[in-house]
Amino acid sequence: MKSILLKSLFFFFIASQIQAQELLPFVENYNKSNYQGDNQIWNVVQGKDNAMYFANNHYLLRYDGVKWEKYTLPNKTIIRSILIEGDRIYSGSYKEFGYWYRKEGKMNYVSITKNLRLFDEKDNEEIWKIFRFNGSLYFQSFNDVFIYNGKHIQKIKFPFLISYCFVVDQNLYVASVAKGTFKMNGSRIANPNGWNVLKNCVVHAIEKYQNKTYIFTQKKGIFTAEKEGLKPWNNPLNEILKSATINVGKFTKNNKLIVGTGNRGVFIYDFSSDTYKNIDRKNVLMNNSILSIGFDKENDLWLGLDNGIAHVEINSPIAIFYDNSGILGSVYSVATTNSGYLIATNHGVFEFDSGKFTMMPNTQGQAWNITEINNKYIIGHNDGTFSYANGSLSKINNISGGWNLSKSSINNTYFQSTYSGVIAYDNLSDLSQRKVIKDLSKPIKYVAQNKKNEIWAADNYRGLYRVVYDDNFKTKKVENITQQSKIKNDFGVKIFEFRNEILFLINNSWYTYNSITNKLEENELFNQNFKNVSDIINIDEDHFMVLQDGILYHIKATGNKFLWNIIQAKYYKGKLINDNLRIFKHANHYLLNLDDGFISLQLKYENKQNSAVKIESFNDENLVPNDSKIKYNTELQINVISGIYGASKPNLFYKLDNNKEYIPVSNGLIVLNNLSSGSHTVKVYKHDGANYDNVANFDFSVAKPWYFSFWMILLYLLIIGAVLFFYYKWNKLRYMQKLRLQAEELKHQREILEMELKAENELNMQEYQKHILELELQTKSSEVAGKSLSIAKQSEMIENIQNILDSEKDFNKLKSEIKKAIKINEVNKHEWEIFETNLNQIHNEFIINLSKKYPILTPKDIKLCVYLKMNLSSKEIAPMMNISFRGVELHRYRLRKKLNLSQEENLSKFLLSV
Repeated sequence: MKSILLKSLFFFFIASQIQAQELLPFVENYNKSNYQGDNQIWNVVQGKDNAMYFANNHYLLRYDGVKWEKYTLPNKTIIRSILIEGDRIYSGSYKEFGYWYRKEGKMNYVSITKNLRLFDEKDNEEIWKIFRFNGSLYFQSFNDVFIYNGKHIQKIKFPFLISYCFVVDQNLYVASVAKGTFKMNGSRIANPNGWNVLKNCVVHAIEKYQNKTYIFTQKKGIFTAEKEGLKPWNNPLNEILKSATINVGKFTKNNKLIVGTGNRGVFIYDFSSDTYKNIDRKNVLMNNSILSIGFDKENDLWLGLDNGIAHVEINSPIAIFYDNSGILGSVYSVATTNSGYLIATNHGVFEFDSGKFTMMPNTQGQAWNITEINNKYIIGHNDGTFSYANGSLSKINNISGGWNLSKSSINNTYFQSTYSGVIAYDNLSDLSQRKVIKDLSKPIKYVAQNKKNEIWAADNYRGLYRVVYDDNFKTKKVENITQQSKIKNDFGVKIFEFRNEILFLINNSWYTYNSITNKLEENELFNQNFKNVSDIINIDEDHFMVLQDGILYHIKATGNKFLWNIIQAKYYKGKLINDNLRIFKHANHYLLNLDDGFISLQLKYENKQNSAVKIESFNDENLVPNDSKIKYNTELQINVISGIYGASKPNLFYKLDNNKEYIPVSNGLIVLNNLSSGSHTVKVYKHDGANYDNVANFDFSVAKPWYFSFWMILLYLLIIGAVLFFYYKWNKLRYMQKLRLQAEELKHQREILEMELKAENELNMQEYQKHILELELQTKSSEVAGKSLSIAKQSEMIENIQNILDSEKDFNKLKSEIKKAIKINEVNKHEWEIFETNLNQIHNEFIINLSKKYPILTPKDIKLCVYLKMNLSSKEIAPMMNISFRGVELHRYRLRKKLNLSQEENLSKFLLSV
């Protein structure tokens, strides 16, 4: 019970509080962060160059649709008024007026009053208005008027405080604050008859429209000039304007009156429909105080605010509903009713009637779609399906999630796609009767039919199904056609009916069904024209809308040809609800839902994009003419200026040099960096969605880097020449040094060769001497051996003779003779000394080594070692040492002990190794 009460209170609050926000012109707001200036905008005019100029306190602002520029006067005073004639922008300020002109991409100021004593020192004069009358320029302050004929300045001083001067039908009117409004004739002034009502009030504008003069006062509203005098404007709006404080009023060329107020924003009154729209801070304006009004060549409105600037597209074929409160939520579908609108949002269903929005009872929650059938509105809702007619709402069924409702192209049956499948309504007189397509219990987003007993259903996530059923809607077959066609990426399939043919948009490609192969085939016509579209929305048989790269295009089909009309992204940027775009057609216009409202567009909408664009390029804040050169490694900013601010602003792309890719021109600005040196061409194209048309070119060249300039190249050549010269000198020096080194090396080599030859000769001589010594040694050895053998034999002979003689005792005489002979043949002492000397010389090294190793050896031991080394037997050694054979053996035994040799070791081999 408590929850029901809370819901009821919530519903009552919503139903009673929401106020209508109306369909309003599109408004672009510019604040100080955009133009980097001051608060108040005192005057707005469009120049001959199509740029917009603003008097912004201390600044003259210029905006060409791409770049904001701001300029100050030399004396830094406040600019109150501007007027444009030809290439000159006249401006008025504190005790100063003059004109501006544009040269090389910048504004330059020329003072008219410089060095002229026009203003009294005690006067506090500011020029609040500039206008032309009778061939002269009038600069008006609150006390004086200065008339400038191009050469001379005439000053007219009024005896009272004035607000403004107005030119109407070659008449000049002067409005004072206290004494009313006067008609000026030369230097004489007089009150028109019947205008006394204007005394003690401020007149802010006098305008003529359809042969009737309108006077706009600050607090008394609007008056019209009749024969008998002034009468209040007979319109209910006039009473509202009295309390709104009128600041400015102007008429447009298309039967509209624009009134800027001090606290209620701007009022736009349409004489054709006798209706008005109020644009203020409650809907889209940044500020309610309007200080000035200007128009551009598209007849759209520019508002100078107390804090900021607003561009209002009152002449655009596009109108927008704004919901700044957020109460409605995101709009998913909208329909036109006899008294207003029916809106389906994520918060519920709302009815617009008599300037107010009311939430329909029991519709809180997500509403998806609204379809009109026989003056009834069928609403698909998260809680079921509703029917709305004549201000009352009824529920048809409780099946959740009626996404879309589409009519069969062969009969009057309607198919509804829901969270759980497809519902068929074949009895329009009783929509509560429904048929559920069975065996398709899936979340279906789109349904279409162009053949009896067959429908096409696109899954909300992925897949396309062909469903065949009988006359009683009983399912006979369900086929996944994308799987059968082997289409892998079949997410988010969209179904589009075009002239009784069903097309399928799958992964940015178009397909149709071939009933023979039972597969999908690519559609040549749509793939040629709409290859890269991401969404498509039907309007009627000859009109539809596509979404391509985030841009909406209105398409008109004539036969197999398609006329593209771009809908500028600024109207819906960041506000489209992806995969849930819905259009409701009514009479000659249609409605498109947005995230925070909806757009109204004319069915015959044709955007004739302006193809005349101007290019201004800047490098280091300096204007770069065509075919000019810029510095290397600097940024080039190219402003592509169309001079169009409204709906017909062209959709521009560009290509640099031979680049094949078309690059979008973002907000009219092309920024180029890291350009290579040499010639470059930027080609600008207008894109209508299907074709790219070249509309402008800009040629320029990039200078070579400083390190490749003429003087640097000359420096490089000088450095290279110097390096080559010093290299030559250094090489020559090295060559001479090399020659000297080679000579010294040759000399050194010759000396070395001579030394080597000398050494070799000495070596050869040594070898020769060594060889001679060896020969002599061999000779001496042979001699020693011979002598040794001779001595041994003699000793043996002597021993034998002595033995014989000893045995022959009878022959004494013979014995004595033999002994005498033996004595004669004995080796003399000299010969034995020679033998020992030679023997020591031959084995000198051996004797030294042996003596060092074994110092205990005696000379006899060493002599025995020498004989053993000479491989002499004990028998041969005995006579040489003059001892017996046994004495030799005993000596050898003692020698072994001294040498510490074991029994197994050979004494002779050991001595040979020493």
